[in-house]
Amino acid sequence: MLKGHQTWVFESKPVILSSAAVGGPFEAQGNLAEDFDILHEDLWLGQDSFEKAEKKMLEQACEKAIEKAGKRKEDIQFFISGDLMNQIISSSFTARTLGAPYLGIFGACSSSMEGLSLGSLLVDSKSAEYVVAGACSHNAASEKQFRYPTEYGSQKPPTAQWTVTGAGAVLLGRNGEGPRVTSATIGRVIDMGISDPFNMGAAMAPAAVDTIEAHFRDLNIDPSYYDVIATGDLGQIGHRIAGDLLIKHGLEIPPKIFTDCGILIYKKEQPVMSGGSGCGCSASVTYGHFLNRMRKGELKKILIIATGALMSPMSYQQKESIPCIAHAVSIEI
Repeated sequence: MLKGHQTWVFESKPVILSSAAVGGPFEAQGNLAEDFDILHEDLWLGQDSFEKAEKKMLEQACEKAIEKAGKRKEDIQFFISGDLMNQIISSSFTARTLGAPYLGIFGACSSSMEGLSLGSLLVDSKSAEYVVAGACSHNAASEKQFRYPTEYGSQKPPTAQWTVTGAGAVLLGRNGEGPRVTSATIGRVIDMGISDPFNMGAAMAPAAVDTIEAHFRDLNIDPSYYDVIATGDLGQIGHRIAGDLLIKHGLEIPPKIFTDCGILIYKKEQPVMSGGSGCGCSASVTYGHFLNRMRKGELKKILIIATGALMSPMSYQQKESIPCIAHAVSIEI
């Protein structure tokens, strides 16, 4: 059901029957290592390319989520996924492995919540009984495509972010026990003219703010409704900008409940500049850390706002600015 201008309220409240998170060696050293189902010591995952390693992580996350729910691949009606690679090959090749009907999406780093929104819509509308939604990223693969290969050793400013080597997946169902997806606010594309690929947090912050404001306006609730409100991967810089913009717009979120997945995932001593980013950032933190906390009874209501920069290597080379988007999903138990 559409509520307001851009929010879906799911009357049946689709159930997150299971979830899984997979990470790389750098994530294994971070704050949330215990919330990953699988952690790899090798950045290559035994593959002969970083792109194949990324696909392997997403396959593992999806297979683990299906296994934890006691289901089989044949039970899945739809697989929805996105990533950062050209033509979303990690997701498409994983769909080849799963063999389920597939909807590929590209929302850059917002893909995790875009997939969860669309999967919940399919279940809520009775268009599917079981849907898997996933997202992934790999640091070395993303560096090669969007910036410089890791071997080049390029230096980065403090505003830059570290792409998470990780994958996350959820299995949604119509009936069962677990956290439930209650609503989703679909974001608009916001472009404030920023063109610096080493300052993605500043570029994405206005999109996050726009979606957060729309969510509370459409549902006529205030931030105190949630135990946690987390942006996807704004990092230290972008998160601070988003907080300042929200205050300026008259919507202040208490710091004790307002956080960011890109800040949470790594330790302060890890050299990640402003924090984590990538499709695997909000996917692994939400489908690992936050859902684990919900299952333990530590959290009852969370709002995740995954942010994405809708740029490409070509648009950057053509001196285009960076259009950004954010999608928000509320999960309750």
